[in-house]
Amino acid sequence: MLSWGRLSTVIRHWQTYCIIPPPTQIHQTLSLGLKKQEAGSDGESIGNCPFSQRLFMILWLKGVVFNVTTVDLKRKPADLQNLAPGTHPPFITFNGEVKTDVNKIEEFLEDVLSPPKFTKLSARHPESNTAGMDIFAKFSAFIKNSKPNANEGLERGLLKTLQKLDEYLRSPLPDEIDHNSIEDVKISTRKFLDGDNMTLADCNLLPKLHIVKVVTKKYRGFDIPKDMTGIWQYLQNAYTHEEFTNTCPSDKEIEIAYQDVAKRLIK
Repeated sequence: MLSWGRLSTVIRHWQTYCIIPPPTQIHQTLSLGLKKQEAGSDGESIGNCPFSQRLFMILWLKGVVFNVTTVDLKRKPADLQNLAPGTHPPFITFNGEVKTDVNKIEEFLEDVLSPPKFTKLSARHPESNTAGMDIFAKFSAFIKNSKPNANEGLERGLLKTLQKLDEYLRSPLPDEIDHNSIEDVKISTRKFLDGDNMTLADCNLLPKLHIVKVVTKKYRGFDIPKDMTGIWQYLQNAYTHEEFTNTCPSDKEIEIAYQDVAKRLIK
């Protein structure tokens, strides 16, 4: 059982100081400071980092009230260095212990910010946690490639992983199927990976999937096929939820972040 104390979170592009009150007060205010690193080109706006957005979405979905102030990471303040010397964000320090693995940070937040005061965000279906897990790796290989003769194969690899995700999103979950009904449910009507509400699985996948959509269009002229209706509906559902839109960088910031990463195809 975690003891209550000072929780300091530093998220890439954002520096986050979280003071967790005792359980009797935890419904009140969680104070955060947002630190910007290299991303917002204007020095103020949210920069591109899917790992940071993942953690912010978790806090938002948990219903945590927080205040945000921006700081330019290029002029790294001393207090950031003192929190976890030699450690690169994102990380969390809690009672002197430093957590640098984003998955471990997610587990920590799910454990500390738990019911009944906070919403449980873990997925009910294990398959939801792995849906789309290979997409970002295939995207990275595709966008970083500079060899024209390899481009087609890498694009096929990306399409294959996108197709697998689309099939999962369109396939009904077990609780969508009424075994007492004579009607056969063939297409899922759920909004997100694990149902009609966002879970930890969505916090992980959606920021990456949005980056894939924006960057491949900008630097490869690639569009997610329109017949992948499961993916497109999934993205549209995310775009109507403030937990995603208010933590997401602008498309321009994402494009800027990848302008030196995306390789031109050299003939």
